[in-house]
Amino acid sequence: MSGFDAEYEPSPWDMIAAEVERYEQTGGTAPSELVGDKWIVLWTLGAKSGKVRKTPLVRTTDEAGSYAVIGSQGGAPTNPNWVHNLRAHGVARVQDGATLHDLLAREVEGEEKATWWARAMEVWPSYDEYQASTTRQIPLFVLEPEG
Repeated sequence: MSGFDAEYEPSPWDMIAAEVERYEQTGGTAPSELVGDKWIVLWTLGAKSGKVRKTPLVRTTDEAGSYAVIGSQGGAPTNPNWVHNLRAHGVARVQDGATLHDLLAREVEGEEKATWWARAMEVWPSYDEYQASTTRQIPLFVLEPEG
């Protein structure tokens, strides 16, 4: 998988940029002010710019090495920008502690979404509240190793 050697452009939201910096300085050992103790940094490629974008997110994973990322944006009426990036490129990098994982991204629905949603709720119980507070269907992506 390529593309993640592109230029990194920090988030224009200072709090997001600061959280990414905190993660990178501590290897994810310091808790996030936004997403708690169990967190990752999602790398995407900008849908238009092609630049690397980094976002702190709740860590939801399974035993097989796959991750789920949920575009809740706290129940806001619009999707976070990284959703558009995943839809455009279908690839992601996850920084989990000191380890980087290059993964394929696919948006899921139905039973698979329900299974991952329940797993995510164990880590971050507010997801149901976020869905209830918006009219959009919050997207969920599974990120998994190629093959």
